[in-house]
Amino acid sequence: MGNDNWPEIGEFVVSTVKHVTDFGAYVELEEFEGKEGFIHISEIKAGWVKYVRDYVREGQKIVCKVLNVDTTRGHIDLSLKDVNEHQRRAKIQEWKNEQKAAKWLQFVAEETKTDERTLRELHEKLVSEFGSAYTAFEEAAIEGEKAFKDLKINKKDLKSLVKIAGENIKLPFVDIAGYVDLTNNEMDGIEHIKEALRAADSISEVDGKDIRLEVTYTGAPRYRIKVIAPDYKKAESILRKSAQAAIDTISGLGGTGTFKRHIESTKA
Repeated sequence: MGNDNWPEIGEFVVSTVKHVTDFGAYVELEEFEGKEGFIHISEIKAGWVKYVRDYVREGQKIVCKVLNVDTTRGHIDLSLKDVNEHQRRAKIQEWKNEQKAAKWLQFVAEETKTDERTLRELHEKLVSEFGSAYTAFEEAAIEGEKAFKDLKINKKDLKSLVKIAGENIKLPFVDIAGYVDLTNNEMDGIEHIKEALRAADSISEVDGKDIRLEVTYTGAPRYRIKVIAPDYKKAESILRKSAQAAIDTISGLGGTGTFKRHIESTKA
């Protein structure tokens, strides 16, 4: 990140301890180039702390929570005690993933002869659209170029990005499908069926971003529900939830619905 970027209050940041004093520790924020923060002794650990060096040392990588940011003074207050073990592990993994993604983007640049400015712009587009560059590579590994249909990316860069994602991200997943037959003889029956299909499609939004759910028309009154998930148990659960949501909705609107299971393929 550039020097004009600042962390947000409440954000978790990976930091390297630069200097330890009797009253706290100065750290460098790894994800914010050139930015430093301070952990007061009262934010090192819950309870009384006699020696700061009993808990942090120079060169150590730690995860802190941002308490306050003063951009005019260039000052960032941090807390170590407000980060639990789960949050620490999750943040470290996220940071490592972003380091991998940065390296893969360099591969893209080398392969396509992309200059640094264009590469930064591509990185910003990916982060803006997907939340992180690593997530963008995950999407590329799963969906290929389709994942970027709403982004204006140079075709050459796009092909390279998808290729490098496929070479570096191996996502185990299963791919299953089933069918729902939906009928409604009311005057606005078509609208009722559309509502039932929206209910089926919304299940993936509730159950997480690692789920891919697709509802398509195969021929009246049949609709196909396809699910891609990290494992068979989850995929099966989402498929049945989706089908049931459609059936419950159409039934509540005076129609009928039935579900028929069909396995397409399993990939590891």
